[in-house]
Amino acid sequence: MNQTTMLQASSIDELIAQLADVGYQAERRLATALFLSLKLQRPLLLEGEPGVGKTELAKALAQVLNKQLIRLQCYDGMEQREALYEWNYAAQLLHMRAAHDQSTSDAIEREVYQEKYLIRRPLLQALQAPAPGAVLLIDEVDRADEPFEAFLLEYLGEYQISIPELGTIKAQTTPVTILTSNRTRDLNDAIKRRCLYHWMEYPEHERELAIVRAKVPQASIDLAQQVATFVGRVRSQNNLHTFERSPAIAETVEWARALVALDTHSLNRQVIEDTAGILFKQREDVDAFIPLIEELLAPEAT
Repeated sequence: MNQTTMLQASSIDELIAQLADVGYQAERRLATALFLSLKLQRPLLLEGEPGVGKTELAKALAQVLNKQLIRLQCYDGMEQREALYEWNYAAQLLHMRAAHDQSTSDAIEREVYQEKYLIRRPLLQALQAPAPGAVLLIDEVDRADEPFEAFLLEYLGEYQISIPELGTIKAQTTPVTILTSNRTRDLNDAIKRRCLYHWMEYPEHERELAIVRAKVPQASIDLAQQVATFVGRVRSQNNLHTFERSPAIAETVEWARALVALDTHSLNRQVIEDTAGILFKQREDVDAFIPLIEELLAPEAT
């Protein structure tokens, strides 16, 4: 296994700047965890509420490192073959039929279990990615079940996997590996021990303002400021468990784009009510939000 990872940033500050160059605003603690993950060649587990930027970080990092992004989207009932590999049974069957009269059964079995009949899924793709390697995103790992977590341990601990018919396959170039979790359930301690860890919060006001200005440059500075302030107040309101889910960063950005499209220069009750379906995706949350708009708009709102 290649023991070097292409780390372009020589410092945490430089990594923050590189991520900003591709449109990702990383706070220092997150950048430190990511820097150490790259430096120590350890997987990084990111936990946090949906929409705080976990998946987007992996996408931005792939751009910074100029590596292929390979994504494994987890879900309940996921099987190992969907993450690792499958055999191309149709091609194997054709080969067996063609070779039936010319080869022994042992020879045929050896021939059909060759790599050319292997269908590579994300884990195997990441291990066999040519230089400069890949960024593997194991997204929403908490949606998979515990047996699948156990299956991941060999990869996370040793950057290798075992295929019964072919043996152990080690990484050609160490993949940069990021796992994300919305913490719908607690992950196994064995998974956590193999990873560096960072809990991601919703961004502070200044960072969210920087995100809006970077993603929606058409918005005036004043409008971007109002959007970041208002969304921050909405999330603070949710400390009282008013909403099922607070607006994510993606919703903040989309809302800013919508306001620009509506030629909005200043937030007011009517435009906020008309666009509430961008900030919230559930009817109950919209219904709870609308009566609070005046309060949230008030200058003294916190």
